[in-house]
Amino acid sequence: MVELKYFECSDFKQLINWIDSPAFLLQWGGPWFDYPLNDTQLEKYIENANTEKAETMVYKVIDNETGVTIGHISLREIDRKNKSARVGKVLVGDKNTRGKGIGQQMIKEILKIAFDELQLHRVSLGIFDFNVSAIACYEKAGFIKEGLLRDSKKYGEEYWSLWEMSILENEWLKTKNV
Repeated sequence: MVELKYFECSDFKQLINWIDSPAFLLQWGGPWFDYPLNDTQLEKYIENANTEKAETMVYKVIDNETGVTIGHISLREIDRKNKSARVGKVLVGDKNTRGKGIGQQMIKEILKIAFDELQLHRVSLGIFDFNVSAIACYEKAGFIKEGLLRDSKKYGEEYWSLWEMSILENEWLKTKNV
């Protein structure tokens, strides 16, 4: 099992080491970061995060058995009026733990925060269409594909399409009771 704890300056080095290419940075961080990732960018990323009224919550993912940080995830664009937010920056950073259901556990934990703690109604995310394993993970967690944003991001000379996905609070409740 995993636990989410606030991402802090002391976690920067490890995250920077996981982001090992411009393509991987775009998949993880979108257009908000430039390669190579550095402390200055991460300081800005968490500058107004992780407070009671924050619009962004940023977490490191801890393996409960070993106490080791194995990933990263965030909940951003938290809109308390409309009761919505977006999951982002999802990364199972430790390559040895990929493909073992860690992503599924991370999503379950972030949705607990979104729906149980923050009392949100809707949580969305975007995922590139070629990231088949992540799409399967999100669908297993209860996310529904809403639409494909065709050729929405440019990387080099190619365009990447992005699936927009979401889960509503009643759908979350159904997954909790399974």
